[in-house]
Amino acid sequence: MMSSDEPGWGRGGGAPNGDRPPPRPPDRPPQRPQDGPPDLDELWRDLSRRLNGIFNKGGRNGGGGPGGPGRGGPSLSGRGAATGFGVIAIVALLLWLGSGFFIVPEGQVAAILRFGEFRYMTDRAGFQWRLPAPIERHELVDRSRLRQVEIGYRSNVRNKVPKEALILSGDQAIVDLQFAVQYRIENPQAFLFENNPTPSTEELIRQIAESAMREVVGRRPIDDVLYEEKDRVAEEAQQLTQTVLDKYRLGIGVVDLTIQQAQPPEPVQAAFEDANRADQDRQRLINEGQAYANDVIPRARGTADRILLEAQGYRERVIAQASGDAQRFTQILEAYADAPQVTRERMYLETMQQIFANTAKVFMDSSNSGNLLYLPLDKLLQEGRARPAPGAPGTAGPSAPTESPNATPPASEVSAGRGSLRSRDRDAGR
Repeated sequence: MMSSDEPGWGRGGGAPNGDRPPPRPPDRPPQRPQDGPPDLDELWRDLSRRLNGIFNKGGRNGGGGPGGPGRGGPSLSGRGAATGFGVIAIVALLLWLGSGFFIVPEGQVAAILRFGEFRYMTDRAGFQWRLPAPIERHELVDRSRLRQVEIGYRSNVRNKVPKEALILSGDQAIVDLQFAVQYRIENPQAFLFENNPTPSTEELIRQIAESAMREVVGRRPIDDVLYEEKDRVAEEAQQLTQTVLDKYRLGIGVVDLTIQQAQPPEPVQAAFEDANRADQDRQRLINEGQAYANDVIPRARGTADRILLEAQGYRERVIAQASGDAQRFTQILEAYADAPQVTRERMYLETMQQIFANTAKVFMDSSNSGNLLYLPLDKLLQEGRARPAPGAPGTAGPSAPTESPNATPPASEVSAGRGSLRSRDRDAGR
C-alpha cells in the first residue's frame, strides 16, 4: 500500500505503470464477484478513489496536474488529506460523546462509575448523560420490581425439593414445609458494590431464609407449626431473614414471607391424620365434659346455697322458739312461786284445753249408770280423721266445737280436775 503523499496514491493498482485504469461507462455498475464475500482490498481502493477525487478537485482549481508548473503538487494533496482526517476525527469525537447518553426507565435508578469507582446515583427517569466509556459507565437497578425466591419447591408446590422442605420441629417431628420470600432492592449502592454473593443473590437469599425457618420451626411443636401458630411462624421467619440480610449489607428488603404448604411427610401422613383425629376426639370429650360441668356445678352450688339458707333459717327459728319457751317457763316459774295452787290449776286447765280442742268429746252423766250407752264410733273416727292434727295450720271444721281459752269448763271437768290435783298434792306431801 502506498502513502497518501505519493503522486500515484488513489489511482489503483491495476496498471503496472501506475496510470489510472480506463474509465467505466456511466451506465454500468461496478463489477463484483457473484459468489463469496466482498473483497476488502477493493472496498479500500474504492474509498481511496472517492477521497482522492474530492481532494484533487481543490488541486485542479488551483492549477494543473501534478508535475507541471500550473498544477497542484503533493503539498496540496497532503493538505486535503489532513482536512479529511480532521473531519473524520470530529465526527468520531461527536459519536463518542453521544455514546454517553442513556435512558433511565421509570422505577429504576442508575449508578455512575468513573474508571470503575462509584461516583453518584441518579433516579430521574428519562434521558441522562455521562462521560463516555471508558471514562464512565452506568449500571441500572430496578427498585420497583418484586422478586420471589421459592424454598422447598420450584415454580409449583408439586415440584418439591425434599432437601429444603423437610424441617425438624421442636418435638422431634418432621414437617414438610414449602414457603416463598418476596423481596425488593432497597439500597442499590449496597446491592451493587457492597456484596459479592456466590453463586447468586437469589441463592444466598434462599439459604438465609431456609436457615431462619429451620430455627423458628425448631423452637415449636409440630401442632403449632401446622395449625395454631402458622402465621406467627411466618412472621418470625421473615423478621429473622431480614436481620441476617442487613448484616450481610445486601441492600435487600423482605416484603413478605408466605407459607405455601405445611404438612407431615407423605410416608407418615395417614398415621398423623389418625393421631390428629384421636386428639380431636379427646378435645371434643374434654369440651363436652367441661360443658356438663359448667351446667351441673352452678345448679349444685345453687342447691347447696338454698339448703344452707334453709338450715340457717331453721336454726334461727328453733333457737327463737327455744328462747321463747325458756322465757315462758321462767315466767310460769315466777308465777308459781307467788301462787302455786292457782298456777297449777291454770296449767291443768290450759293443758286439758289443748288436748280436747281437736278431739271429739262425748259427755256422759255418771249418775245414770243403769242405762246402756251407744257410742257412734264410726262417726267419731271419721270426724277425727277430718280434723287437722294438733298444731297444724288452718282452722277446725264447722262440726268441731270452738272453745275459747278463757271459756269456763263444765263443772264435772273442773271438779274432776281439782280432785286429781288434790290427790297429786297429797302424794307430793307424803
